[in-house]
Amino acid sequence: MTQQATKLVIVTEKLLLKKIVKIIDEAGATGYTVMEAGGKGSRNVRSSGQPSVSDTYSNVKIEVLTANRDVAVKISDEVAERFFEDYSGITYLCDAEVLRAHKF
Repeated sequence: MTQQATKLVIVTEKLLLKKIVKIIDEAGATGYTVMEAGGKGSRNVRSSGQPSVSDTYSNVKIEVLTANRDVAVKISDEVAERFFEDYSGITYLCDAEVLRAHKF
C-alpha cells in the first residue's frame, strides 16, 4: 500500500546547507536527504567529485518528502526568497508514492 506525498528537491550551493536545513526543520518536515551535486545551469558549470582545496563552490541536492504539499511549498518559497537572488539554486516539486508511509 502506498501513500501520496510531495517530494521537494533543492539544488544549491553547499555553503547554504545548514541554513536550508534549519528552514526545513522549522517548517515541520520530518527528515531530508542530502547528496553532492554537480551540473550546468545559468550560473555556469558546477562539478562534484573534483579534487580541490575547498568545497566552498560545490553543490548539494536536498530532497524532502512530505505528506503535506503546503509544507513543501512553504520551504521552497522561503529558500528561494532568502537565497536565490544572491546564490545559485533551484527548487522543484514532484508527486511521489511512498511505501512504509509511517516512516515520514
